[in-house]
Amino acid sequence: MNKTPGGSTDHVDAYLKRLGVERPDATDVDSLARLTFAHLVAVPFENREIFDGRPPAVSIGDMLDKIVENGQGGWCFETNGAFGWLLDQLGFTVRYLGAAVLLNGPATVIDHLTLEVQLERPYLVDVGFGDSFHRPLDLSRGREQDGGAGSFVFVPSPQGTTLARLVDGVPEAQYRFRRVTHRLEEFAPIAHRMAADRESRWRQQPFATRLLGTGDDRVTLTADRLTIRRCGERVETQLGDGEWLERWSDWFGSGNQPAGSLPVGVDDGQ
Repeated sequence: MNKTPGGSTDHVDAYLKRLGVERPDATDVDSLARLTFAHLVAVPFENREIFDGRPPAVSIGDMLDKIVENGQGGWCFETNGAFGWLLDQLGFTVRYLGAAVLLNGPATVIDHLTLEVQLERPYLVDVGFGDSFHRPLDLSRGREQDGGAGSFVFVPSPQGTTLARLVDGVPEAQYRFRRVTHRLEEFAPIAHRMAADRESRWRQQPFATRLLGTGDDRVTLTADRLTIRRCGERVETQLGDGEWLERWSDWFGSGNQPAGSLPVGVDDGQ
């Protein structure tokens, strides 16, 4: 990846502090996995500013301001964009990849940014796809592998490589990508177009989700409910009038909830 202006050594240190991790001693898969998991705990995947009609962050400087300085989260272009920068600054070899999301059926338009990290083998890493894999996935492996949130497999085709989650042994397509390096600025028009589209799912309702620091435990907030998953059990709480902002503040407003903790005054129903 080309060095991108807008960040500094101070930003790296502040970013690692936001994630609650030390600077890694090595650029290996274990360090990559720790950084990825810490990011998914500390930095939520969310669309609050997009939902409010504010423009997305499309430069490294703006992404770092949002995620590091202001303690916010963001959508794929922001979280994967910033995380790719951080990994690059730490000595990892990173490529930005464009992907077409397939959750709602076949698609060919690039509407997602994901990351390839080259170690002894290439790995797919993603901190901007919501409730999905949270362990680096070996791109050279053709059979199923544990993504931390279930089993995943790569399905090659002439159109590209499809990431699929195995559900009862059946592959369910997540997104398709080509292993072609993109510059971060190439995603800016895509992000602006998607953010401006009032009919897109990004503008229909606010949401936020992040890992809780233990296994696949996760908290997810949508417009009308809070969902907490712990040890495979889901507890959903319907929100009343005026509760949304309070729940947002409880779970996503501080920028870095302690791993696995419940905010003060919140009952997970267990």
